[in-house]
Amino acid sequence: MSVGLFIPCYVDQLYPKVGIATVRVLEALDVQHDFPDAQTCCGQPMANTGCFEDAIPLAQRFVEIFSQYEYVVAPSGSCVAMVRHHFDQLIPDTPGLAELKAKTYELCEFIHDVLQPESFDVAFDKQVGLHQSCHGLRELRLGSCSERMCDGENKIRNVLERVNGIRFSSLKRADECCGFGGTFAVSEDAVSVMMGEDRLSDHLEAGTEVLTAGDMSCLMHLEGIIKRHKYPIEVMHVSEILAGGA
Repeated sequence: MSVGLFIPCYVDQLYPKVGIATVRVLEALDVQHDFPDAQTCCGQPMANTGCFEDAIPLAQRFVEIFSQYEYVVAPSGSCVAMVRHHFDQLIPDTPGLAELKAKTYELCEFIHDVLQPESFDVAFDKQVGLHQSCHGLRELRLGSCSERMCDGENKIRNVLERVNGIRFSSLKRADECCGFGGTFAVSEDAVSVMMGEDRLSDHLEAGTEVLTAGDMSCLMHLEGIIKRHKYPIEVMHVSEILAGGA
C-alpha cells in the first residue's frame, strides 16, 4: 500500500501539530506513506469565493502530484470533498481524475473503510463532543444527516470508539453547522459567530471537555469563540486523539 499524505494549507501554516499527529496515527497502523514536498493548496478557498480560474491550476497540480499513489489521505473532510465533488467542474477532462477521486480519503474514512483496525493502543479518559462538519456529512457521507431522516453509521465516531476510555457527549443537535463555511465567516461574520455560539451552547450543556472534528477549519472557528468567552472546552483534531492526545 502506498499512501500520499495531503496536508491542507491551513493545517500546514496554522496547525502543523495536526499533520504530525496524522503521521503518528498512520505509523501506528503500519501504513507506509509519503509527503510530497511539491504539494500545494487544493484550490478550495478560491472556488468557495467564486475565483474558479484561480483554482484550476491548483487542481491540476494536485492531480499531477498525487495520481502516482494507491491512496491519498488527508486530515480534512472539506479538502477531500473538494477533490471528489468539485474538481470535475474545474478540470473535467483531466486524465486520471476519476481514478484519483475514487482513491482520495478523509483520515477517519480511510481508517474505517480501508484499514479497519479493531482498536487503538491509546487511552483518552475525557468526555468528547464530536462536531460533524458539513462537508463530511453532506458530501462525503461520513455520518447521517437529520434532514435525511435515516439512521446511518458515523464513521468518525466509530473510529474514535476504538480508543480506550473515551466518552461522548450527548448533543441535542448533533449535525448542526458551526457557521464557519470558509469565506462565509469573513463576509457574514456576525451570522457566523452567532451560529458558532449556538453550536457551543449545546456542547456546554452536554458537558463536553474536549471538542473534536475531522476538519480543523471548523475547529479553528469554534476555538476562537471558546477563547473569547473563556469556555472550559479544549479543542483537538480527531488525529490528535487517535495519536494518544499528542
